[in-house]
Amino acid sequence: MKNLPIGVQSFEKLRSEGLLYVDKTKDIYQLTSSSTVFLSRPRRFGKSLLVSTLGELYKGNKSLFEGLYIYDKWDWTQQYPVIRIDWTIISHGSREEMERSMLGYLKRQADLYEINLVSEYASDRFSELIESLHRKTGKKVVVLIDEYDKPILDAIGKAEAADIRAFLQVFYVVLKGSDEHLKFVFLTGVTKVAKVSIFSALNSLEDITLDEGYASICGYTQEELERDFSEYISDTAVHLEMTREDLLANIRRMYDGYSWDGKTSVYNPFSTLPFFKKKAFSNYWFETGTPTFLINRLKKHGLAKTVLEPIIADSSAFDSYDPEALDDVPLLFQTGYLTIKSQRRVGIETKYTLEVPNMEVKKSLMEHLLSAYTNYPHSTMSVLGQEMLQQILDFDEEGFTINMRLMLAGVPYTLKASKERNKAKAEAENLENEARYHIIFQLWMTMLGFNIQSEKITNRGRMDAVLLQDGVAVVVELKYHAKTKLKTLLKQAIAQIREKRYYEQFLDRKIILLGIAFTGKEVGCRIECRNVGM
Repeated sequence: MKNLPIGVQSFEKLRSEGLLYVDKTKDIYQLTSSSTVFLSRPRRFGKSLLVSTLGELYKGNKSLFEGLYIYDKWDWTQQYPVIRIDWTIISHGSREEMERSMLGYLKRQADLYEINLVSEYASDRFSELIESLHRKTGKKVVVLIDEYDKPILDAIGKAEAADIRAFLQVFYVVLKGSDEHLKFVFLTGVTKVAKVSIFSALNSLEDITLDEGYASICGYTQEELERDFSEYISDTAVHLEMTREDLLANIRRMYDGYSWDGKTSVYNPFSTLPFFKKKAFSNYWFETGTPTFLINRLKKHGLAKTVLEPIIADSSAFDSYDPEALDDVPLLFQTGYLTIKSQRRVGIETKYTLEVPNMEVKKSLMEHLLSAYTNYPHSTMSVLGQEMLQQILDFDEEGFTINMRLMLAGVPYTLKASKERNKAKAEAENLENEARYHIIFQLWMTMLGFNIQSEKITNRGRMDAVLLQDGVAVVVELKYHAKTKLKTLLKQAIAQIREKRYYEQFLDRKIILLGIAFTGKEVGCRIECRNVGM
């Protein structure tokens, strides 16, 4: 078996050391027919390897591509000078720091071609390098910019943000003025940021982010996974004592599901590669740097439902966004926490259905959001959750209630009991608290692996939630009131499920009725089989 390229972003290293490579050169060959291209993908999704591959291709390093799709299609007699700018290794804490770091970076690029640069400012030196390379080699220049938006994203909320954007606006506009010297320009990033001149200055810029022709240029398709990782799949199935089919189904559920056209689904490489190395399911991608500000933002703005239920969005959700006024859906989509599951035409408009890509992202988000809502450590949330799942299935009301109290121990500082200042205010507080508990419950059940349908409408009314697993439906009603007794609320909850017959559409499976009640700081539950008392 070829060794896995974990952490390898250099195409030259990957190929010269004989590491496993999923051939993306068919997409790359198509890509080179354009002149100026932008691609957005989430962090750690293979963008840097793609940039590296393009660099080696244009330099004409033929031996690295032997056996790949592009090998007998590329004109290897043509070699082009390449400028690669990688913002992950350029200091960008302030405008002055960026200026110094970029000046040195461009000098090192020039030294490779024995060119002496004299310009004092980074943007002028960039322009000088492009023109000098063209004149010296007689070949137009290839410019590859990796993580173009990293300085902007790292500066969100900092005083230096405006100065950093101002530097980049001046720097990137060089590409427009250098058009006659350029063969090919390729930029990658996580986001398409507004107020950066590159998108307005380069009229010929082609954004291929949602282009179905490039839907699999980063990530692994199902066909690629089963073909190129076949031996690893067999070994892992034996190690985990699973059939090959069961293992593939679990890998797909955990790591597949990313899509930028609603048709082609791909696996996250940064999760897939470590999985095959360690032969263990874990949240590899999520744990490498999910920003705390994103979790806090979802909580602060009451946006948990954004990642719990499908979202219908139009094309404006994918437009460039302003880092000073973040829109939640574009932010979640571009950073990889939402993906396109389907699209359809409505008149002349395209409507997109966005959802969390897979169980790795969903389960991790649930744990972190629950921890943010409840102050319960997310590292132990999963163990507690599995206990509670079994308690529902075993009708263990006492055990379920104890665990609910344990998890909700940190909640009272945000969920305050209503006070009788006036009846209208008290009722409003009751409704607000019930809504917050409802969000916590949704997060909780989703983390347990239930397919949760919240506030589902039936012909008899709107149920709070139904939790679906193979052969089981748990119909849930939540009640909150500051002063009513728990027993009364629980009785009301179960009675409402029975009277409204919320369970009728799930008669093909085992049905469990779950009533949950909160009053002040007290919590309780009632778990019944549908047939009890009927």
